[in-house]
Amino acid sequence: MPSVAGIPLTSYFLSLCTFACIVRSSSVGLSSRSSYSLKERHHVPRNWARVGRAPADHEIELQIGLRQGRFEELEQHLIEVSSPSHPRYGQHLSAEEVHSLIEPDYESVALVVEWLAENGISENTLTFSPSRDWISVTLPISEIESLLSTEYHAFREESEYGATFALRASEWSLPEHLHDHVDCIQPTSSFFGASTGSRKKWSTQDAVEYLPSVKRSLEQRSAEPLPSRAQSVQQVCNASDVTPACLRTLYGTIDYKIQAAEKNSMSLTNYLGQFNNKSDTDIFLSEYRPDIPLDEWNFTDVSVAGGLNPQGPANAYQLKHGKGKEGNLDLQAMLGIAWPTPLTIYSTLGTPPPFKPTQFAPNNTNEPYLIWLQYMLSLPDSELPKVISTSYGDIEHTLPPSYARRVCNSFAQLGARGVSLIFGSGDSGVGRDGMCHTNHNDGTPETPEFLVSFPDACPYVTSVGATMNMNPEEVAFLDKKKFVSGGGFSHYFPRPKWQEGTVQAYIESLEDEHRGMYNPDGAAYPDVSAQGYEYAVIWNGTKRLMSGTSASAPTFAAIIALVNDALLAEGKPALGFLNPWIWDAGRSGKGFTDVTKGSNKGCNGTGFPTRTGWDAASGWGTPWFPALKELALGTRFRSDKAWYILW
Repeated sequence: MPSVAGIPLTSYFLSLCTFACIVRSSSVGLSSRSSYSLKERHHVPRNWARVGRAPADHEIELQIGLRQGRFEELEQHLIEVSSPSHPRYGQHLSAEEVHSLIEPDYESVALVVEWLAENGISENTLTFSPSRDWISVTLPISEIESLLSTEYHAFREESEYGATFALRASEWSLPEHLHDHVDCIQPTSSFFGASTGSRKKWSTQDAVEYLPSVKRSLEQRSAEPLPSRAQSVQQVCNASDVTPACLRTLYGTIDYKIQAAEKNSMSLTNYLGQFNNKSDTDIFLSEYRPDIPLDEWNFTDVSVAGGLNPQGPANAYQLKHGKGKEGNLDLQAMLGIAWPTPLTIYSTLGTPPPFKPTQFAPNNTNEPYLIWLQYMLSLPDSELPKVISTSYGDIEHTLPPSYARRVCNSFAQLGARGVSLIFGSGDSGVGRDGMCHTNHNDGTPETPEFLVSFPDACPYVTSVGATMNMNPEEVAFLDKKKFVSGGGFSHYFPRPKWQEGTVQAYIESLEDEHRGMYNPDGAAYPDVSAQGYEYAVIWNGTKRLMSGTSASAPTFAAIIALVNDALLAEGKPALGFLNPWIWDAGRSGKGFTDVTKGSNKGCNGTGFPTRTGWDAASGWGTPWFPALKELALGTRFRSDKAWYILW
């Protein structure tokens, strides 16, 4: 039986009977006397072309976002429990506390359910999120078009990687009495995540050498010398072939001993058919972490909405499209630094029922981020990982502001529950040459503009840029792969409190440079950086060199997992939402190595330059684990003080 936060749906609606009876006692239903009007219009990104009407019988999982109850209050809780100077620092909220703050008014739920029922959509076909702020239902496009007074079309994007299709509606309507009760409905006008540009693609020319899948014996492995702090970065690192030994030496984790693995956790996410091959990772560990017994490492694999993580040999399609490269990079980077911290992998949205391939929809076109977020928010606190690395994103203007805010608010909910969310800052600098333009919704002509990466521009995630070279590190770029580390300023989200002053000083240092190309009042990213250039990765039994913020994000996440390990070993809470702590550390000049060379070039220009301190090309710089560990352990928590000391 469908349920709402574990309560049978029938019982839940009995609690609404007072309101429902009033509504139904009216001689004319609310929806019947409330005409439809436009709720949202979002212009189709210029790289997408409309090619025809969407197939009427194609089914979509429609997600209806109800107006949330007390998000501003949740946001205040998040800032307090994440700010080292606040007495509540580290006192993360429970799932129940978050749900109670987010849940919408009973009126909103009742009105939307009544509207659906009037359109022939039965209550027993609906699924509610734990906070009741999302309703999902799977419907054919013909029914959705009637429900939203819209038309769905097939859109195609042509790129160097081939054609991609998405089924979308650029505008949609609701009965006027529902406008204040519904924030957004997707998939409608959002092209977020549908583009091939959002998928990490790697040249087939990056193969370095074939490594036979014959594992070395334990005797051979144990006989090899391991690097130690006594060895310098110059001795261990090759800037064009970056290995775990190099990263562990460069960032100071090489001699750290895991103390609280049984209390700790870390995770990564797969989308778009990516997977993580264990046989390849055995080879990787045999080569680069010979101290790890091959029968003692593993990960927990979780399928979300039909996502798969196959372990057999890659098929012809997977080989052609590089499936598994991204997944192997993420897995090998995190294990190479933070093993034996337990690792969970979430693979989201393969091609599960009720998806039916068509000419214009050969792949599932539902919204993977939202589906994954709802799954994570439904987990009990005991099952939430403490740090999550994600290497997928898209351009901010590919999704409407209403949907961007709701996704961002979901990240805030996870942060309030003590989860650190790590994202790569994008691989196109301030924008791919020739693609830098606005996407106005008011019909005004396009104008030149730097592009913004999402979710990096969401204030409630930690954005990680990429560096290269070692002495000194500089902003990473690789022209032959069109890769430049990303950074900039949001058009959707205002600057958060913890960025005040610092970001304004950086903008003033730019003077008139790039004026009009970015939003000087927007949330700024990246927050930090880490190596993201020419990582050694094993894929399909072959060594590859891979670059991108897809490398820097899992690297930084693994280092945060080690900081959490040190905290948990002393009975302290994990870090949770990182940004207020990171920005406090950056302003104090502790914990990070400043990056002052390079810029995130793009849009046929130089992009944002580095500066001393924070900048929009490298954030606060790269992590130095010993200092971050000491900062975290030195932070006062309420639990550290006697009950009779107020503070």
